This record gives sequence, structure tokens and C-alpha cells, in this order.
Amino acid sequence: MSTPNVEAVKLNELNCWRIRHGQAELLVAQQGAHILSYQLAGQPPLIWLNDEAVFKTGKSIRAGVPVCWPWFGNFGRNPQSVQAMRVSNEPPTAHGLVRAMDWELGGIEAEGESLKVEFLLPYPEGGLPGWPHQVDLKLSIRLDEQLHISLTSLNQGTEKVTISQALHSYFAVSDVRKVHIEGLDDLSYIDTLNDWKTATQTGELGFAGETDRIYLNTPAKLSIVDPAWERRIELTSSGSRSAVIWNPWIDRAAAFSDMADDGWQRMLCIETANVMDDVVSLAPGASHTLGVSIASKSL
Repeated sequence: MSTPNVEAVKLNELNCWRIRHGQAELLVAQQGAHILSYQLAGQPPLIWLNDEAVFKTGKSIRAGVPVCWPWFGNFGRNPQSVQAMRVSNEPPTAHGLVRAMDWELGGIEAEGESLKVEFLLPYPEGGLPGWPHQVDLKLSIRLDEQLHISLTSLNQGTEKVTISQALHSYFAVSDVRKVHIEGLDDLSYIDTLNDWKTATQTGELGFAGETDRIYLNTPAKLSIVDPAWERRIELTSSGSRSAVIWNPWIDRAAAFSDMADDGWQRMLCIETANVMDDVVSLAPGASHTLGVSIASKSL
């Protein structure tokens, strides 16, 4: 086993760690416990590090693997059980409350041939703003021949808490117009770009325009097939029955100040999630772990 190499780095205003272990290199920001990039030696990146991402204190990062918690996406589109957890009258931010918070590095240690990195979310007195529930949050990262990410929520309070969440993973691709996703055939999905109507997937999913879909009752395994890079990115999820597929395409990407106009060509989001009827309800003392393992396989 090679000795892990850990280097503290600064990206603009953000404290980060560059971690090398075996053939893998991982870049993680303290803000949001945010994986920024993941790459294996001699291969293109698997996790996309946006060239135009803004690394500023308090600003969420459009790249890597943002943690969306304790709600996902537009707060008003979440089930009532999730909305009932919030008590503030202030306009809610999209994708929850923890993406722009500093997490604590719990440790970096070898476990056999793998390397484990752990982050903990320090809770302010009285809970998060407008969300006064005591739920401990831990993000665990394990590096071996794959990248394993898991997000564990533990309800330390005295009442049931309901959350929606996602590991909002941006994957690097050669050209999104030339890749497709396997594993979605015959699944129902909600098309958020078509009045949130429900439809059924037929065959593999390719891309020819802006895409924002919530797939329901998803299998544990999905794959991005990228012929130009002669690889398959294989995702194996746990604690999840829903996935969000997103690419902003031309017009939407041009409207982003933190993405190059052609940045949409090089990324594709498959977000391992608990959304819609897949939200998580935690009784006092109960916990839930949402996870995904990411592997690169040759075609």
C-alpha cells in the first residue's frame, strides 16, 4: 500500500486538501465538504472541476459533488413533509443549507488498502437557520480502486425529521452530445422542463438539449457510456431510489456567471438522491446513509 500524500492548498478564499492515494487524486474543499475533482492516473477526470468555478467564502460551488441537504432543489417543490421542517419566513436557498458552510475534517486514515476521509458538520446553537433540528451529518469518502461517498444523517432530537437530499455529482465527459446513460430504460421520470409532467424512459438516455429529469424507482447501478474516452463511468448507489439527471445546455450555461459558455459540453450530472416520494423520515435516534460508489471501466 502506498503512503497517502495529503497537501493543504488554497483555492482563492477556500481551504482545500489535495489527497493522493495509489492511482487516485482527490481535491476536497472544507466549505461544503465539497469534492471538487477526482482523477485516476493516466485517465481523464471522473469528477468535473469547472474551470470557471468561483471559490469564495459563503458561495456554493458549481462543480464536483455538492452536498444538497436538508432539502433538494427548489424548496417549494419538495413534499410537504420536508417543507414542514422549516420555520423561517426568509426565502429559502436552493439545495438546502450546508453547501456553503465550513465542515470539520474528522480525519484521514488508511484502512487496509483503502484510504478514508471523514467530514463532520458542526451545528450552530439552536440548529441551522430556520431549521431548528438536531441532526448530525457526516460525509465519508473512501478511496480504493473506486471513489465511495456516503452521507449519514443521525436524528439526535426528540421528534421525527423528514429530509430530501442529493449528492449532486458533476461527471466529466468527452462531449455530452456523444455519451448516453444505461440503466434507465422503462423507468418513470418527472420532466421539470415540461411542466413537471411524468413520462416513461424508452431505451438509453442520450442528450440533444437541456435536460432536467427526476427518475423514480431507480436501480442501484447506472452507467455513463463515453465512447470517445473509451470508458464507462459506473455508479452504484445505496440508500436511494431516485436520481436526478441534469445538463444545462447552451442557453442556460451562457446565463451562468460561473460556467464557460461551452462548459455544458464537458459535464453531465447524475445526482444520487432522496427526492419526491423517496424522501427520508428519521425517528428520534434513527439514521440514514445515502451513498454512491464511482468506478471507471474500459469499454
